[in-house]
Amino acid sequence: MKTHLWPQFIEVVKREVVPALGCTEPVSVAMAAATAMTYLNHEPKTIKALVSPNLMKNGMGVGVPGTGMVGLHIAAAVGALAGDPQAKLEVLKNLTDADVAKGKALIDAGNVTVGVAEVDNILYAETTVSDGEDEVRVVIADSHTAIIRIEKNGEILFEAGKESAGNDEPAACNPFTEAKAEDVYEFALNAPLEDIRFISEAYNLNNALSQEGLNGTYGLQIGATFGRNQERGLLGKDLLNNVLRRTSAASDARMDGAMMPAMSNSGSGNQGIAATMPVVVVADEIQASEEATIRALMMSHLMAIYIKSYQHKLSALCGATTASMGAVAGMTWLLGGEFKQISDSICSMIGDIAGIICDGAKTSCAMKVSSSASAAVKAALMALDGIRVTGQEGIVADDVDTTIRNLSTLANGSMCETDNEILRIMVSKVA
Repeated sequence: MKTHLWPQFIEVVKREVVPALGCTEPVSVAMAAATAMTYLNHEPKTIKALVSPNLMKNGMGVGVPGTGMVGLHIAAAVGALAGDPQAKLEVLKNLTDADVAKGKALIDAGNVTVGVAEVDNILYAETTVSDGEDEVRVVIADSHTAIIRIEKNGEILFEAGKESAGNDEPAACNPFTEAKAEDVYEFALNAPLEDIRFISEAYNLNNALSQEGLNGTYGLQIGATFGRNQERGLLGKDLLNNVLRRTSAASDARMDGAMMPAMSNSGSGNQGIAATMPVVVVADEIQASEEATIRALMMSHLMAIYIKSYQHKLSALCGATTASMGAVAGMTWLLGGEFKQISDSICSMIGDIAGIICDGAKTSCAMKVSSSASAAVKAALMALDGIRVTGQEGIVADDVDTTIRNLSTLANGSMCETDNEILRIMVSKVA
């Protein structure tokens, strides 16, 4: 076992699995605006946001918590008016109705603008905020909360070193340059329990968000729809339908602006939900011990990060699919599988749902979350019966690590043009 990697595994999970209030792309814009306001003396009069095409795609149609509105204009406005930059991905947690009213007034007056920046960064958000006397520009790049530049009236106040602004982590901070999927599996099963107990907060936050989605009328009500039809007798109250109901309900609430945080994964609340809730439901179904639940959640979240580490932060590949590939690892183990079955289940999922596109963050993401969770249940049960998509089929290879890299080659290569076409279609709808 590569125990020397374990401290790095813990570090990367603590960095990538964090609470997030609302979709993380609008949150980046809100955080940049909130940070700018710390250098100004008066309320904002004008706000200008420029974002990368991928961030525009994921921000233009998603609900912003506490506002009842969608999109980057309101995120920039309320971020400047009431954001807490120290709260990072929970920057909007103190938002009030009065703040929202002021933000809407700024937008209605034409004082908030949003455009697409010509940048190479896949994840990029900058805001320029003026209070009528001074002007501050804040730039975030490559990670949702990574500020790389602050300017006031044209003077540079802060500029991150080149090593902070690159697309890739330094090798010393990225354990996956050496690790394989089996190392993730061995860590999750053998690390000291107290070192990984913190992952149980993912259970608490995302399960609470799921209950909110079931009890409310959020988005497309995917989770509530499953629940209603279980009560009508049209769907059984079985493992599959409970996974779909509880997982998609959390996404319903999160994507429609519920004022509750999700535990994110790799910068995405939906990915955090997808990596958490299927494992939670299986653990509840089999009455797993606290330790088994913690180890399964760690396996799921770290495996999801491992798979995502080969891909761009944002791409044309739906992130809920890769996060659910983490979930299938935790589920398969809870149901009695070992590493071979986990490898088989991940390979089968890649053979099944590799083609699901990301066409922006929106309420219908809950449908993709439920589809991915369904594929995870199916792949886990197949693997436990010794069945998998073989290495002679499509992009699937004989071993899981090569299969993961094949998926990432697709996401980072030819699907970049798919991403461009998706954005062109989306922008044309609001032009």
